[in-house]
Amino acid sequence: MSETSTTPSYPSVSDLTLEEKASLTSGGDAWHLQGVEHKGIPGYMITDGPHGLRKSLASNTSETDLNDSVPATCFPPAAGLSSSWNPALIREVGEAMGEECVQEKVAVILGPGVNIKRNPLGGRCFEYWSEDPYLAGHEAVGIVEGVQSKGVGTSLKHFAANNQETDRLRVDARISQRALREIYLPAFEHIVKTAQPWTIMCSYNKINGVHSAQNHWLLTDVLRGEWGFKGIVMSDWGADHDRVASLNAGLNLEMPPSYTDEQIVYAARDGRIDPAQLDRMARGMIDLTNKARAAMSVEDYRFDVEAHDEVAHQAAVESMVLLKNEDAILPLAPAADGRADDAATIAVIGEFARTPRYQGGGSSHITPTKMTSFLDTLAARGIKADFAPGFTLDLAPADPALETEAVEAARHAETVLMFLGLPEEAESEGFDRENIDMPAKQIELLRQVAAVNPNVVVVLSNGSVVSVAPWAKYAKGILEAWLLGQAGGPALADVIFGKVSPSGRLAQSIPMDINDDPSMLNWPGEEGHVDYGEGVFVGYRYYDTYGKAVDYPFGFGLSYATFEIGGVAVAKTGANTASVTATVTNTSDVPAAETVQVYVAPGKSDVARPVHELKGFEKVFLGAGESKTVTIELDERAFAYWSEKYGDWHVEAGEYTVEVGTSSRDIAATATVALEGDGKSMPLTEWSSFGEWSADPVGAKVVEAVDAAGERGELPKLPDNAMMRLFLNSMPINSLSTLLGAAGKDLTAFMLEEYAKLTK
Repeated sequence: MSETSTTPSYPSVSDLTLEEKASLTSGGDAWHLQGVEHKGIPGYMITDGPHGLRKSLASNTSETDLNDSVPATCFPPAAGLSSSWNPALIREVGEAMGEECVQEKVAVILGPGVNIKRNPLGGRCFEYWSEDPYLAGHEAVGIVEGVQSKGVGTSLKHFAANNQETDRLRVDARISQRALREIYLPAFEHIVKTAQPWTIMCSYNKINGVHSAQNHWLLTDVLRGEWGFKGIVMSDWGADHDRVASLNAGLNLEMPPSYTDEQIVYAARDGRIDPAQLDRMARGMIDLTNKARAAMSVEDYRFDVEAHDEVAHQAAVESMVLLKNEDAILPLAPAADGRADDAATIAVIGEFARTPRYQGGGSSHITPTKMTSFLDTLAARGIKADFAPGFTLDLAPADPALETEAVEAARHAETVLMFLGLPEEAESEGFDRENIDMPAKQIELLRQVAAVNPNVVVVLSNGSVVSVAPWAKYAKGILEAWLLGQAGGPALADVIFGKVSPSGRLAQSIPMDINDDPSMLNWPGEEGHVDYGEGVFVGYRYYDTYGKAVDYPFGFGLSYATFEIGGVAVAKTGANTASVTATVTNTSDVPAAETVQVYVAPGKSDVARPVHELKGFEKVFLGAGESKTVTIELDERAFAYWSEKYGDWHVEAGEYTVEVGTSSRDIAATATVALEGDGKSMPLTEWSSFGEWSADPVGAKVVEAVDAAGERGELPKLPDNAMMRLFLNSMPINSLSTLLGAAGKDLTAFMLEEYAKLTK
């Protein structure tokens, strides 16, 4: 009796004609893969994220309508979710997004976006995670893992250096290799190596003169060669300007289609494309559709709308950052059943309380499954409050009648909750902000309200940081609520009335003034290029290194509880690795969460390095009086910098300080660890300076031999005068005769001969 295999038989690239292979490398329309249906390769849908599903309802799928989409759970955008510092929660969000993709038969959701918040003015900061690459990568990986656990793909974007909206389609980002490797690539690298996203979306911009879509170094050498990426690379919409060059560089998929597949066919025939390269790119597309088949074959699946709304609720709760809480004005006193004390009178001022701004604008705009405002929540919970809108949600001038109404409401209240923020038209994909100021009419209203009632709590709605310093004196409490998604109303009530303690921590520094930001000297560029002149000194790496005052530091956030961190110890686990332990204790009677943050501070270094960098964190939930011990591992990369000299990561030998704290400027304890270093040695030549020879592990042995020969009188003795040594160390060794006369040539020859012996 013959046996029949149950293993599904999928098409192979060898089954396809040249024309069919070429067709796989461009989309079928704005939201679908092209597929080769008669060969069993489906044209699945791919569509926007990144904080929920945005599936267009447009009947014409060649169009890109950004506002007409199927209802889906709107989770907090990354501006808020990043403040949770909770990778497990972020993975739950990803899992929910994946389930919604299965229902809507979406094979790939376009996100997360992990571009660095180089400057607070970036119009898309609401969609990105952090100014810090470690935090961005270790949080956003949860979205990738969560979505893909449901059999649906993600598209990690925008690869790479898409850090502004101004001239984004063509601007040339001029960045040093070190800044790329330490700041702008690590979040992508971590997610690729940890979670293998099914796809990566390349950015519009150029990097050092080459468009990302045509950048072989980026898409092939680094992404696939160094990091081991196994998925496909697609273009951002309209970012592929040369089909042949892009495919040769490693771009699998052009989106949307430019209807130029014949260019690929002709290039493969005339030798401009290696047939093997076309096969690789087409095979990647076949593999992508094969991975999605199981989930896309599920019929009549329906996600749990209420369960997903609850995930959105919890995500919103943990996204909020309490910046100020003078006189413990928050939480407002709750009654025994969790409702506010009816005896307390509350004025709620600000249109955002009634008409919440819960997401950013542009391609990530989602139609939520439900929407509950803060005022709706108060009514549902039986909490009494007087409401006055105070202002309109646009850039129109102040309305005196609205202001008068708001001031009168504040005058007769015990506590005022003022909902302030940025209108949607102030920040969106497609343009950058001009400043970080709050709308003037809102600040003037705040001033008037504070004049009649000092008990003011400001609740902020914004996608990127706003300047707080000019108006903080008018408020006893400041709650940075970012953009909270569809469940923001109930989440705000939970925090404001003390059902839960705020646990968010800043993923981005809040500067005193936008001109304090180190990138402002080159922002947003000129004549088609932007120089990343600040190098690796981005965000807190600059502020903390140079002692620049900030309004609120990276990692900062208050709680209704109090905590202590102690028992900090660092143990070496290898030549260049270590383990950190710390005990965190809730010293209050309020259940709450604290985020333990670990920073590494280098000692003496051959290069300019930030004073410290985040290299580990853990969010710890603690009951009243409870203690927990956390352990955070520091791998070799935690101590390394990217050496342009070596073209690799480099750990210098020496002593490092490990800092444990609750923000980049609130360090509870430190410990030191001595590392052996990686012993890297560069090939030394006559053009290497004497100082470089002395610092190199092999070169140092040659210098010792020079000193010994000098003592024996075989070579001239090196000067021991400190000033002369400075001159000597800066000289290439082929110039030693300038300092030592004719004998300098003998010394140069001796050094090169000794080096050759040692490096055989």
